[in-house]
Amino acid sequence: MITVKTFVCNPFKENTYILYDETGECVIVDAGVYGSEEQEDMDSFIAALNLKPVKLINTHGHLDHISGVEYLSKKYGVELYIHADEVENINRSAAMGSAFGFVIEKPTCKVNFISDGDDISFGKSLLKVIGLPGHTKGGVGFYSDEQKIIMVGDTLFNGSIGRTDLPGGDYEEIIRSIIKKVLPLGDEVRYYSGHGESSTLGQERRYNPFVNEHPFEL
Repeated sequence: MITVKTFVCNPFKENTYILYDETGECVIVDAGVYGSEEQEDMDSFIAALNLKPVKLINTHGHLDHISGVEYLSKKYGVELYIHADEVENINRSAAMGSAFGFVIEKPTCKVNFISDGDDISFGKSLLKVIGLPGHTKGGVGFYSDEQKIIMVGDTLFNGSIGRTDLPGGDYEEIIRSIIKKVLPLGDEVRYYSGHGESSTLGQERRYNPFVNEHPFEL
């Protein structure tokens, strides 16, 4: 059984998640820890539960979602898993961060490319990679069919959607990803976003105005 632990990180209030099961193995989703205090909080949690990080997995490569990759990859000897189309975002993260006074260390760990339909395994658990372009060109989600949870990054928020005005963003694509790839997973599925509170897909299907009023043919 997968347990989800949330850490709210960095000046952008980004959600970093640790997913772990009864084996003690875990994956870290969208490693955004920034600064020694956040690093120590995560390290303390991992140590207290005697967890073993085995992968860093990312829904996309925006700076607030990768600010902890370099530290955590060195600390735990783990590699990064991300879509190939996110390399551009990783490469521009330092420059974009400087505009906000935000110092980003570009990851130097091995990067493994993932795409729609791939599996991510840890312990006794399995996550399916679901391609979710729109917020970024190579955005993905991580879905557990057994647990009925999905990590959606910045694709879907509680009552809203991710922005599409940054490089690689596309409004029609993000709506298509939500309507065609996310919502069909079922109303009971709980989603975890890159920012803000989690909720259910049923809640968004019924009340999210972006989902209910898309002005084009899918």
